[in-house]
Amino acid sequence: MSVTLNRKFVAAAAGLLFAAAIPASALAAEDTIKIGVAGPHSGDLASYGLPSVNAAKIVAEQINASGGINGKQIELLIEDTVCKPEVATNTATKLVSDGAQMVLGGICSGATKAALPIYLDAGILVMSPSATNPPLTQSGDYPNFFRTIAPDDAQAQLDVDFAIGKLGYTKLAVVHDKGDYGKGFAEFAKKFIENSGKAEVVLFEGVTPGAVDYSAIVQKIKKSGAQAVIFGGYHPEASKIVSMMKKKRLNIDFISDDGVKDITFIKVAGDSAEGAYASGPQDTSSTPLSKAAVAAHKGTFNSDPGAFYENAFSAMLAMTNAAEKADSTDLAAMKKVLQSEKVDTPLGSISFDEKGDAIGVGFSVYQVKDGVFVELQ
Repeated sequence: MSVTLNRKFVAAAAGLLFAAAIPASALAAEDTIKIGVAGPHSGDLASYGLPSVNAAKIVAEQINASGGINGKQIELLIEDTVCKPEVATNTATKLVSDGAQMVLGGICSGATKAALPIYLDAGILVMSPSATNPPLTQSGDYPNFFRTIAPDDAQAQLDVDFAIGKLGYTKLAVVHDKGDYGKGFAEFAKKFIENSGKAEVVLFEGVTPGAVDYSAIVQKIKKSGAQAVIFGGYHPEASKIVSMMKKKRLNIDFISDDGVKDITFIKVAGDSAEGAYASGPQDTSSTPLSKAAVAAHKGTFNSDPGAFYENAFSAMLAMTNAAEKADSTDLAAMKKVLQSEKVDTPLGSISFDEKGDAIGVGFSVYQVKDGVFVELQ
């Protein structure tokens, strides 16, 4: 987006003038720029994916109302991955076949990783609001991938520093869901704990996602003598674990990642979630574009936005700005803009490094207090 378009966006949002994005069927293909939106839009993790769909619709509507990108309207191609790798590859193939020129997504690291080679072969830019697995950018295997969230090594370090430095714990259990995201986060946490010289990992173990009963892992945590547990994974497993901890009277702190920092975790776990910690994107709600983006969501969907909404909103602004400035959806041309120019977003003024990570974004630690996540640092 140009500065002019961003100002127009703020003004329009203040007046709540947004509507649903223009239906794809109403647009002639040659007059559009096709943007895929891939993520979990159904299933247990839909609360992570649907906010990105809403963000894409709002940004697309505002840009289209302002004349589009260099005269071309945005056409959204929305596909559900359910956050499963095998589905994400099918989704990627369909989006490529349907002519997607850039993709907002994926949401979960494992599904994103599975789909990236397909997008890379097609020369398509992909930008995720939430896929935090470090190798997605740091390995160099996916030069078409960018993200508007910091990687897991950053939040693992933050959580470990918080557990040891702020809470003073010296014995920590590290548990994960065996996935690319959860296990990757947990491995970094284990490494940082061991390297600190101030604490030890008394248990490191994976659990099976979707299991009905997590009493076995809770019992192992209890026997390990851990003063707190650091969990790598998503809210469905986390809610069951904290509920079982309360049932088994294991009164130690639960510390987790941005895969847990979602209102659904609190709704499912209920009172068992109270006091739990989770890292997540820093609160940027005071920025003008963040206020405008939230107001737009409330005006359009009559509800508060959910997880990673502002990160998705920022990704849409960054990608469309790159296409506008490059006057092209060519991957190399868009990358040049992304890595050389800043763009104003709800996350602040950001650009991207040579690996594809956003410069100027980070994590904070949150705690559940009276049924809501409150930012601590």
